[in-house]
Amino acid sequence: MGRLWHIGRKPIVIAHRGGGNEEAENSLTAFANMAAKGFRYIETDSHATQDGVVILFHDPTLDRTTNGSGSISDHTADQIAAVRDASGNSPVRLRDALEQFPSVVFNIDAKSVQVVAHLARTIEDAGATARVSLSSFSEKRLKVLRRLLPGVRSSIGTSGIATLVFASILPAALGATVARAVPGADQGVEAVQVPIADHGIRVVTPRFVRLCHKLGYAVHVWTINDQTTMHRLLAMGVDGLVTDEPSLAQRVIDKYWAARAHFA
Repeated sequence: MGRLWHIGRKPIVIAHRGGGNEEAENSLTAFANMAAKGFRYIETDSHATQDGVVILFHDPTLDRTTNGSGSISDHTADQIAAVRDASGNSPVRLRDALEQFPSVVFNIDAKSVQVVAHLARTIEDAGATARVSLSSFSEKRLKVLRRLLPGVRSSIGTSGIATLVFASILPAALGATVARAVPGADQGVEAVQVPIADHGIRVVTPRFVRLCHKLGYAVHVWTINDQTTMHRLLAMGVDGLVTDEPSLAQRVIDKYWAARAHFA
């Protein structure tokens, strides 16, 4: 099985919550819009209902983006099906998304401990292990998911990112030694998915990108919605932009890549 996330190729667009500034976030309409426009990579989020159905939804509660209220985990799947989001559809079940969009690679954030086993089961039952990548702030959740889904691709949790940031500011040999503590390719880790900065600490720097590439990680940066920042990150050599503005990001990448080829 080849790599899902590549290093050194033309940077990719990863549609954050399905491209939440183009259509209602994490909605069926958003996913369909991305697929129709030819976007292959969609970032989304997951929670589990009371009866163990995985719903692609960012918040733990329904209130912000639907006409429902309360925690997803306190509702059954049938109750969730009666709720409507801003697109007029009910929140999307992972099983349905995998079936309806077979050409899409879903980057799925496991938002809670409760969703982990249901997420793994749904992906396995759909035969979709090769076309998903898993993420979470929690390395513990990711460790369980990697065990439940052998061969699945994933990013790394916050603790691993902190280790890489620290390693990137050390002398090269020492940094490489420190970075060995972070899960790697033998555990299916192909990417780091990071903010530009966190709590005032710079994460994405040229040294960080070089270290990650040396270790075999593609670098995807979130959530990037303005052209100036997109250009700056592309110049650093990042491999993907996670964005609410996928169409804009694709235009920026296309123009940047064309200019790069022209002057190569």
